[in-house]
Amino acid sequence: MTLDACQLVVGLEVHVQLRTQTKLFCGCPTIFGAPANTQVCPVCLGLPGALPVLNRRAVELAVQTGLALNCAIPARTKWDRKNYFYPDLPKGYQISQFDLPICGPGWLEFPDPDAPEHTLRVRLVRAHLEEDAGKSMHDEKSGRGDSRIDLNRAGTPLLEIVTEPDLRSPQAAKAFLTELRLLLTYLDVSDCNMQEGSLRVDANVNLHIDTPSGKVATPIVEVKNLNSFRAVERALAYEQQRQWQQWQRDGKQLGEVPKQTRGWDENQAVTVPQREKEESSDYRYFPDPDLVPIAIDAELIERCRACLGERPLELRLRLQQEYGLTAYDADVIVAQGRALVEYFEMVVAKGASAKRASSWLQQDVLRTLNEQNLTIEQFPIDADKLGELIAAVEKGELENSRARDVFQYYLGHPQAGLEQARAALGIVQVDDRELTELCQKLLDEHPQIVAQAKAGDLKGLGALIGAAKRRNPNVDPRKVRSICQHLIEQQG
Repeated sequence: MTLDACQLVVGLEVHVQLRTQTKLFCGCPTIFGAPANTQVCPVCLGLPGALPVLNRRAVELAVQTGLALNCAIPARTKWDRKNYFYPDLPKGYQISQFDLPICGPGWLEFPDPDAPEHTLRVRLVRAHLEEDAGKSMHDEKSGRGDSRIDLNRAGTPLLEIVTEPDLRSPQAAKAFLTELRLLLTYLDVSDCNMQEGSLRVDANVNLHIDTPSGKVATPIVEVKNLNSFRAVERALAYEQQRQWQQWQRDGKQLGEVPKQTRGWDENQAVTVPQREKEESSDYRYFPDPDLVPIAIDAELIERCRACLGERPLELRLRLQQEYGLTAYDADVIVAQGRALVEYFEMVVAKGASAKRASSWLQQDVLRTLNEQNLTIEQFPIDADKLGELIAAVEKGELENSRARDVFQYYLGHPQAGLEQARAALGIVQVDDRELTELCQKLLDEHPQIVAQAKAGDLKGLGALIGAAKRRNPNVDPRKVRSICQHLIEQQG
């Protein structure tokens, strides 16, 4: 029996920090990077007598996210206490949601990594609000120093998004997370910065194996410490191999193995056992006595729905249908964020063709943004100016390489117009008579290329184009090739 006989089954739990100015149940700020234990108060420290007060903005962002994820939004939701002891949980419990989450079942579609023109759909079990714990800081260098606790993050609002076990490959899991992060940033409900802990992922994974006696399943393993989407992909691929090898070795005894939590070790590229996986009964959930249930009315839902805008999947389809872009080109533009989509549409509105505008954005604009570490909002060339430049190329008023010279000039002279740039760069149009004379002169100087062309070998024309550009940088290479071919044909 081979690995082909087993099916990887993955469900994800994604914790998203919501973009609020204050914590979920108190007025402490949520600014990242503040000195340890400076953004705390009696409420988030869990001091006796301190009572929580709900952050309304967190509720609105959760409802908005749920609508974007096609979730059912209930008329009523409530708060529960999730009880467990850990040093960075000062109250000894976490305020979360158990049986009445703020977002019910939903789904998310995303491009199939194996066939981008198609989509996959993952069902969502729920999305619920909860407060974050603090952060334990261990001595990972020597392993001998004290562990310290920073409670700045305690009480920060999280939305936990839980999927059904619908994912079937590491690549699909990465693609799902990429689409989810993109959607959340389009909604502006979170910055989704994994390095700052704004988005964290746990994966539940096992194998379904076809055997002569029927299908069997390996015990579910929860994988933690996944600090990037690449780490998710690598950890799932490792777990697939590890669980398969363990099943081959232990066989039927696996049914007696309890669910397990394992941590991903990025340096060793392995998962390591941490503890047995808890069940919901281990947390002794009960309704929080300090918080009343929330009534979610139709007015709130409609107000949140009005904030959604076009979602990434809808934008990709529209760019393909309205502008004729390929699935790949539409995905590249949409993946950069809503601001780049708007920039692209303004470039096209100024007269550039969609195909050429897409090419310029991918080859020139994005390269410049990456090199100079800029956002599109900071880009010195506005959309109208780039659209005018590309339109000039398409009208034959400007040769493509000279247009890129203008592009570079614009970067250093953001206030310059097209005519000013042309004058500064010495760009003038070459009339057909002058160009024909130049081509004839080049043919006279290179009789061997003429002979090759008459014999059907046109490779040498590239050398003529290069020579023409050196003598006059304003010539159009396409016209040089065309005129040279015409002159050779006239010679018989």
